[in-house]
Amino acid sequence: MDSNTNNARTIVSSEPGSFAWGVLTHRHPVLIEQAGEAHPYPLGIRHRLDELREHITGTVQPLPDGGAGKSRWDRWGSEMYGQRWLDVPFLWAESYFYHLLLDAVGYFGPGPWRGIDPFTRKRAELEDPALATELSSVPEGGVRPRREQLIALLDAALWGNRADLGFRLSNSSPADRDVPGRILEDQSAEVADHLETYATGNICLIADNAGRELIPDLFLIDHLLGVHRDLTIDLHLKPRPYYVSDATTGDLLATLERLAGIPGAARATAARLDSALRTGRLRLRTHEFYCAPLSFHHLPGDLRAELGRADAVILKGDLNYRRLVGDCHWPATISFSALTQYFPARVIALRTLKCDVAAGIDGGIVTELEKNEPDWRVSGSHGVVQMSAAATGGTSSAPTIR
Repeated sequence: MDSNTNNARTIVSSEPGSFAWGVLTHRHPVLIEQAGEAHPYPLGIRHRLDELREHITGTVQPLPDGGAGKSRWDRWGSEMYGQRWLDVPFLWAESYFYHLLLDAVGYFGPGPWRGIDPFTRKRAELEDPALATELSSVPEGGVRPRREQLIALLDAALWGNRADLGFRLSNSSPADRDVPGRILEDQSAEVADHLETYATGNICLIADNAGRELIPDLFLIDHLLGVHRDLTIDLHLKPRPYYVSDATTGDLLATLERLAGIPGAARATAARLDSALRTGRLRLRTHEFYCAPLSFHHLPGDLRAELGRADAVILKGDLNYRRLVGDCHWPATISFSALTQYFPARVIALRTLKCDVAAGIDGGIVTELEKNEPDWRVSGSHGVVQMSAAATGGTSSAPTIR
């Protein structure tokens, strides 16, 4: 980062009424309640959830001796201990909360609840009968020229579970691409050119949510594998449940099973991806860092090297975007390429805006939005398709926290 981008105010949750404040004071208590209702947990676990509900209203406390991940969390942020939850960096506070939530429900064991995912909404999305109807309308093989089909798939992956996949892939009117939201910075054409021309060796896709959002990601992967016969794709998933809906290997397998049960394009896609997994053209990857409370400026060496070997890294979703550019109060007009020049590969961001972080937006658009839609950063009604400049191979440089 240059001198204009390394001195930013890190987002915290202390401002009443702010998005981050709402997450810590309202969303997290609701998530504790939902987690408690997800399974028939015994009284001991319900008591620990009650304790967590109290904990998050006060100061951050360290994990007990012997607690799962204690050495990592002490290393990642022991200076946060003793501070109010509202005063520590928002990204750190969210991440620590989810770790504590998993710990409270016995996810880390030992015991019968070890490894049991408390976020059951993902499964409910897959079981929705409307999903089969929607996917049955997806045309087999696409109805557009190859490049247009790729742009339509990028669009579907951008909007994730807010989009009707059948509509996205069969409707031929480019004017309708802003349904259900507006793309504020749209480099879809440039992304398609890069993926069509240069990304023929290896692509990494860092997934975001499971459920409906993972499905268009899989259609995109299937398309790219079909277009480039020598291409391999690494699908990066979370090592465990994280941030309510984040995709794990178990979620992927459940999604493929669901697709295989829907005749037409869904079943054909599932069969091809099953084959790609078996032959090694589609490889599953994960890393403990994906559940760390850190931005991608702190990528560990092994993960940095792996991503650096890719022709492109497709990065999905809001949380990954925050970790990519830094969870800071950037001016929305700041250059996306300037913020991502440290990243070890060319990165393609497909992101629906659901938090205060924004970058790479035209000044005129920002002025219009601030006037007419003051909640545009957090409403989920707007998205970006952005691609960085070619990777420089420079060293990581995180924003200064202040």
